[in-house]
Amino acid sequence: MKLALSVPMVSSVLLCASLVLANGQNAAQDKANGDKSKDNKSAEIYGELATAPEKARKRVNPLENDPEAIAAGRLLFEDHCAECHGDKAEGGKKGPNLRAPEVQNATPGTLFWLLTNGVVRKGMPVWSKLPEPQRWQLIRYLKSLGEVQPVPAEAAIKP
Repeated sequence: MKLALSVPMVSSVLLCASLVLANGQNAAQDKANGDKSKDNKSAEIYGELATAPEKARKRVNPLENDPEAIAAGRLLFEDHCAECHGDKAEGGKKGPNLRAPEVQNATPGTLFWLLTNGVVRKGMPVWSKLPEPQRWQLIRYLKSLGEVQPVPAEAAIKP
């Protein structure tokens, strides 16, 4: 009698253990596939940055040290870019997140090239008619989004 009761009980325990192990493996696979899917989506969204020619990538922003370029770029962003990329450049209805590492780690020349040429098939317009200094102001603003802004002295907590 005891043997008859213990066989189904052991079978149930083994079945439960195998289900738990299988779910753990599936979760690990889903996580790995999710990361791959995220990487693929990221490559699809930001892959155009890699197509910039070497000469374009090496261009330096002539307004890099212009203290007014960030503020001017912000105004241009609000007028021309926020509709698609969101008010804070975190992505919007049509445009990707411009605070993403792929964008922030891109060279100013790469961003200038992309802005100038657009990616029409993905909805990014060509901005070559925007005067070059304004395009550089936009780039300066975009790059500033990834910078740590200094805390004003009056706002700093004193010991």
